[in-house]
Amino acid sequence: MEKQEIIVRDLGKIDYQEAWDYQEQLLKENVQRKAQTPDQWPKPTTNYLLFCEHPPVYTLGKSGHMENLLLSQEELDQQGIGFVPTNRGGDITFHGPGQIVGYPIIDLENFFTDIGKYLRYLEEVVIRTLAEYGVTGDRSPGETGVWLDPQDKTKARKICAMGVRCSRWVTMHGFALNVNTSMNYFDNIIACGIADKKVASLDKELGRQVPEDEVKARLKKHFAEVFGAALI
Repeated sequence: MEKQEIIVRDLGKIDYQEAWDYQEQLLKENVQRKAQTPDQWPKPTTNYLLFCEHPPVYTLGKSGHMENLLLSQEELDQQGIGFVPTNRGGDITFHGPGQIVGYPIIDLENFFTDIGKYLRYLEEVVIRTLAEYGVTGDRSPGETGVWLDPQDKTKARKICAMGVRCSRWVTMHGFALNVNTSMNYFDNIIACGIADKKVASLDKELGRQVPEDEVKARLKKHFAEVFGAALI
């Protein structure tokens, strides 16, 4: 069976809202295609994997709680940090410099129709990528994302946050992997709404800066492996 193709686009540093609008555009195009009969629109859906980095911004998922943001609007303005309520799942998180954000816009009907499985696949991509750096990523039962030492409450820390939206089995939003990310930004939120666990960044775990292009290349390799797809 021929592998599904996934188009990879690196958007570089881009405003969160601009990236969100672009995701919505790609999702809408795919949903419109699925609404047509083959004779009206014979072109199949198109899968994408977008990489980017955002200027400092806190985003709140549709099931999130405002009280998990510990700054006022005035304080956000003073520190030059944005705030955007979103339509993804999950609670509050941070996006900013040194973080690799991945937005898969894929039609799950080209792969499998199971959101839980999709999230586990995204986690697996990150877990395999971290393993190449000698870092053991893991899952925490009932908590989406990738963790370090989740079994030890005194050490548990989240290195990759995830939140997705799906419309007619077309996905958007995705994952945010802390690579060379300042941990200070996380002091202003209760990350992901989980008060008793910390956050982590790959550079802090390794004691050195990590080339982000290298991490992206490894994420792409493992995304192709886990999803059984051809990245182009």
